[in-house]
Order: sequence, then C-alpha cells, then structure tokens
Amino acid sequence: MTRERLTARPGVNDVALCIKCHKVTNAPVPVRWIESTSGPGTTLYACPDHAAELTPGPMPGELESPF
Repeated sequence: MTRERLTARPGVNDVALCIKCHKVTNAPVPVRWIESTSGPGTTLYACPDHAAELTPGPMPGELESPF
C-alpha cells in the first residue's frame, strides 16, 4: 500500500467489495492476492476501515523466487 494509492482520487471503476464487511467501497485497499491454476489471479480488497485490521497477504510477484 502506497501513499499515492491512499490519496489518489477514485476512478470510475474503482469500486470493490470489502472481504470483511461485504459492503461496496469506493476506496478499495488491496489486501490479498489469490493465484489461480487456470487463468489470472484474483485480488481481494478491503474498505479503509477494515484494511488495517487484516493481515496483508501476498500480492502479485511477492511469492516468486529470484532463483
């Protein structure tokens, strides 16, 4: 999570469902990424109120080995 991401104006399609309270948020914070075996992975989001409560999971590229 970067300062630019938190202070940027939301885009037209920048809405998501919070994984904690299950409500639509206009300021989604990416907290976890789930890799898929068939197709692209999925990013899970939380609302700003619940993002600090959740333990952040791996995001794309964090699990790749440099070797």
